[in-house]
Amino acid sequence: MSDLVKNTIRFILFIFIQVFVLLQIPPLHRFIVPYIYFLYILWLPFRTPRGTLTLVGFLFGLSLDFFTVSPGLHAAACTLIAYLRPFLINILIPQEGAEQNYKSPSITSMGLAPYATYILILTLLHNTYLVLLEWLDVGSFWFFLGKVLATTGISLLLILVTELLFYRKEKFRTNTA
Repeated sequence: MSDLVKNTIRFILFIFIQVFVLLQIPPLHRFIVPYIYFLYILWLPFRTPRGTLTLVGFLFGLSLDFFTVSPGLHAAACTLIAYLRPFLINILIPQEGAEQNYKSPSITSMGLAPYATYILILTLLHNTYLVLLEWLDVGSFWFFLGKVLATTGISLLLILVTELLFYRKEKFRTNTA
């Protein structure tokens, strides 16, 4: 299956799961909202150019905003993590590392510690920015901090379950030219 078809199916699947499953769950304790849709951006191939990645992140977030009737909140958060993703990958992986020998980020391609750091930082950034944009109406700092930490914890748990259920085989490419 080509990368375009695989990523198109993932695009639709992640939006569908977020809108019709996870957003139907009432918020727990007023502020825990499970988000997993941004995992689509984190799983995109290493060789995706930064401009394309940012545009895809914006369109992906905008499509979720269409379903949730929110004024660009998800588009802004997805654009942020899509833009920062290549910088983080360059920091976590040496230049002659996984992006040369594997197609996309995973535990196999990056190793457990760098991949966990990658997921943790981008999840925390996404949720902090999203809650910050929502928080501008609310105003309580402790509510903001609690919502960021709780939402990030639930999101990380869902990402772990997703990684375990949908193990992605990464083939080592011997011809990297």
